[in-house]
Amino acid sequence: MPAYYTFIKREQKEDGVSVTHYQPTKHAQGAWNEHEQHMAPATGLLAAELNDYAPQANMRIARISLDILGLIPLDDFTITTRCIRPGRTIELIEAVMSSRGRDAIIARAWRLMTQDTSEIAGLEDQKAIHTPDDLPVWDGMKGWPGGFIESVRLVTDTQRRPGRGMVWITNDNEMVEGKPTEDLVHLLGMVDTANGVVPRLGLGLSKLEWMFPNTDLQIHMHRAPQGRWLGIEAVQQYGDDGIGLTSAILHDVHGPFGRSEQILTIRPIPR
Repeated sequence: MPAYYTFIKREQKEDGVSVTHYQPTKHAQGAWNEHEQHMAPATGLLAAELNDYAPQANMRIARISLDILGLIPLDDFTITTRCIRPGRTIELIEAVMSSRGRDAIIARAWRLMTQDTSEIAGLEDQKAIHTPDDLPVWDGMKGWPGGFIESVRLVTDTQRRPGRGMVWITNDNEMVEGKPTEDLVHLLGMVDTANGVVPRLGLGLSKLEWMFPNTDLQIHMHRAPQGRWLGIEAVQQYGDDGIGLTSAILHDVHGPFGRSEQILTIRPIPR
């Protein structure tokens, strides 16, 4: 089975810090630049490192905040993971992806204590009307280049339009070669595509006159996601001073499980 990354080695430091070495495959290639990684699989791999770091049975990741510090090289890299704020009910951990002598992404995750709150559970986000099996294949994303976009499959409903819509996405790749991919990692490894499924300016990099890359990705989860299909109910908005926002309700086949936000820098594409 193809994979986005190849594991090289792991170093466990005496102070508890973990340093893991990886090599990206062609399937991790980005859409804006052929020499960079796509943020989506990078998010999935960082989520895997955070999720595997000193786990506690009664806690889970409730939020991951990722800041993109620049181009993510399509080259060997390390992920350094550590605990910033230890705790038995609330914990903050950090994973930093570094390549070519600089940091590329800083990811921080809040782990929160889990307990039975079914007695008062309630959601305002609505379950999607259609499941992936009900919808036609959508190849609109294939207008974007890069190995990651080639690796995904999408379906959508007829109501999707520039600026708003619902898309379901999946792929058949493992996150790391030779290692089964957990549902959390698989699904979070596609969330960054929210910025490309309902672009206000149309689809396909070659057709665009403006670029709108995100400089961050925030994912909040009120429950742990399950399954292999990610539903993205996205809204994209552009301000009048060069800054935009892509917001999404995130679904699995059982219903909504969280939300994502991406701040955008909007600028003309050099020709």
